[in-house]
Amino acid sequence: MDTRQMRYFVALAETLHFGRAAERLNMTQPPFSRQIANLERDLGVTLVNRTSRQVSLTLAGQRFLEDSRQVLARFDTACRDARLVAEGQKGELRFGFMMHAAHRIVPRIVSGYSAIRPDVRLSLSETTPVDIERLLLNGELDAAVTFSGGTAPQLESLPIFTDRLCLVVPPSHRLAACASVEAQDLRDEDVIATPASVAETLHRTIVEYLTGGGVVPRFRFEPQLQNTILRLVAAGLGVALVPESICDEEPDGLVARPLAGAPELEVILKIARERDNPAVAPLVELIRTQSFSGPDA
Repeated sequence: MDTRQMRYFVALAETLHFGRAAERLNMTQPPFSRQIANLERDLGVTLVNRTSRQVSLTLAGQRFLEDSRQVLARFDTACRDARLVAEGQKGELRFGFMMHAAHRIVPRIVSGYSAIRPDVRLSLSETTPVDIERLLLNGELDAAVTFSGGTAPQLESLPIFTDRLCLVVPPSHRLAACASVEAQDLRDEDVIATPASVAETLHRTIVEYLTGGGVVPRFRFEPQLQNTILRLVAAGLGVALVPESICDEEPDGLVARPLAGAPELEVILKIARERDNPAVAPLVELIRTQSFSGPDA
C-alpha cells in the first residue's frame, strides 16, 4: 500500500461514486475499481459498501478516510518543505558572529535576512573571533561575521564594511574633552584590550597603532568580552581602543573620542567554499547588495 492508493480511496470517499472518482483522477473506472479492491485486500477490511444504486463507507472506511487525509496532508507538507529547503526558502541557518559585530552589523543582517527568508530559522551564536574559523571548518556554523585576517583555504570571505578604532575613556579622564587623540597621548595610559589569543586582528591593530606612535603598549587587563572591557574603563581602571561601531551610541559612563590616523578594521563574512546549505546563498546576496557602513546605513 502507498499514498497513491490512499488518494484513490479519498477520491472515492468524497464522491461516493466510482465513475466520478476515476474521472477526477484521470482514470477509467475498471482499473480504479481494481485499485480500491486491492487496497481492501491489503488491509483485510471492507472500506465501502457497494450496491447497484449507491456507495457508502463502512465504519472502517470512515476511520481510514480520516487517517488518510492526515497522512496525505503530512506527506504533501513533507514534499513541499523538502523543495523549499532545497531552494533555500526554508530550513535553518547557523549564523555566528563576534561580539564586536553585535551592536551594529548583526541586527541589520538578521533583520534583512528575515525579511527575505522569513521561513528560515536563524540560529545565532555569539562567539570569539578565534573560535569562528574552527566552528566553520567543523561544520558547526554555516556563516559568521568576524574581522579579516588569515583565512583557511576551505573558507572564503566577503567584505561587509570597514570599521575604525576609537578611544573610550571615563568622562572625568584628561582626554575626554579632546576633539581628537593621537597615539602619543596614550603614552602613560593603562590599556584594556581583548587578548591576541581571542581576537588576534584587533589586538595586533591596537599594538601597531600605539607602537607606530612611539608608545610601548601597557596592557593592564585583557578580558575576552568587549562589554567587560567597557565596564572596566567606566570604573576608571584604564582606557580602551575599540571599534567605532560599538560606540554608535556612547556607552553609559564613557566618552568616545576619535583617533588621529585611526587604523581600519575590515569586517567580513566567512563561509565555507563547499557548502550544502541552500539557505547560505540568500545571505551572501544580502551582504553583496546591501551597504552596512555608517551607523545609519
